[in-house]
Amino acid sequence: MEKRVFLFAFTLVIILQNLQFPVANAQTKGRIVTVLSLDGGGIRGIIPGTFLAFLEAKLQELDGPDARLADYFDVVAGTSTGGLITTMLTAPGKDNRPLYAAKNITSFYLEHGPKIFPEKSRNNFYSSITNMLGGPKYDGKYLKSLIQGLVGNLTLNKTLTNVVIPAFDIKRLQPIIFTSKDAKANVSKNAQLSDVCLGTSAAPTYFPPHYFETTDTEGKIKTHDLVDGGVAANNPTLMAITHISKEILLGNFELVDMEPLDTNRMLVLSLGTGIAKLEEKYNVKDATKWGMLGWVYNNGATPLLDIYGDASSDMVDIHVSTLFQSLRNEKNYLRIQEDTLSGDASSLDIATTMNMQTLIQIGDSLLKKPVSRVNLESGRPAGPSQLKERELMKKLLLALQSCFQMKGSYANSNRRVTLTLGIYI
Repeated sequence: MEKRVFLFAFTLVIILQNLQFPVANAQTKGRIVTVLSLDGGGIRGIIPGTFLAFLEAKLQELDGPDARLADYFDVVAGTSTGGLITTMLTAPGKDNRPLYAAKNITSFYLEHGPKIFPEKSRNNFYSSITNMLGGPKYDGKYLKSLIQGLVGNLTLNKTLTNVVIPAFDIKRLQPIIFTSKDAKANVSKNAQLSDVCLGTSAAPTYFPPHYFETTDTEGKIKTHDLVDGGVAANNPTLMAITHISKEILLGNFELVDMEPLDTNRMLVLSLGTGIAKLEEKYNVKDATKWGMLGWVYNNGATPLLDIYGDASSDMVDIHVSTLFQSLRNEKNYLRIQEDTLSGDASSLDIATTMNMQTLIQIGDSLLKKPVSRVNLESGRPAGPSQLKERELMKKLLLALQSCFQMKGSYANSNRRVTLTLGIYI
């Protein structure tokens, strides 16, 4: 019987449900590190948002209605729209609990998407010509006001779990990686969350670059001239893993007995925002006719950004897959990506009601599809996994039994404990 994505999610829930809130200097010997990674993709953030709502709902069935994803993941990484979702899930709100529940992510896009990506800016011929010659497609004023209203003056060091959010500094021509770990250690890196979100979301040709300043303890100003994090890492999974390894080397990570790149003790869930791989959106026949403007603007799309974004995401998946496979821990890494997008659904900025409902349906359909690995040569699915139901149920029963025993043993402890369980996909 084909094992489906929702069964992986159920297994993941079993592991995550066994986690308790961490405290400083807690004994964490043998514990697994949990990582959630969220790709960039504009309005297509609805797709992973749908999956996250499902996952959090399952955790709430086990741990109660107050359970939130930030309670279960040690590191949450996000680029562009994924960075915005990361902030929504990890920024503190009332009673120091996450600002948003995962179930509210989709409604956030439905409400604000049409104002972030106004249709008049897409379909106006004069605006299209102006955009090709100078100025971004959208002025970004609504997005800026929205994000600033959302997180106010909250800073990066206040997130409820460790976050990793990339952007690209066009003045220095180098990636900038914002992390809550760095923010707590260095005041000049403790940017406001609103600035981080606006920086990682400033997609070239779509939104204006974002500028802000931070100040160190001596009063020296550090400038930031940022564009979208997707320029550097549209898929931030590898960035999250290297962040963990760096912190371990520096002796700053909570796990005192863990080695860098110990994939046996990592559980990584990487969510894409969908690509149009099977549609074969572009080809040499058409691209041969493109000049500089054609690569930047073609029938409402931006081929150059599509290509760089998808290439970046796929290369990270290849590297991470190879890393986990080479260390014989491929069962601890799951990449969920819809590669059959077509038409409006593959766009970064078509926020019509019809298209957003389509994206919700695509997210829902991911929960019903057989899990498959990507063939690293062809880029196509390699075929569904063939795990018999009784084998999976045996593992789940053992996991539930172990969770019950652990929860009984640690009922009065604040320590975070985790069951080591292979994830078969």
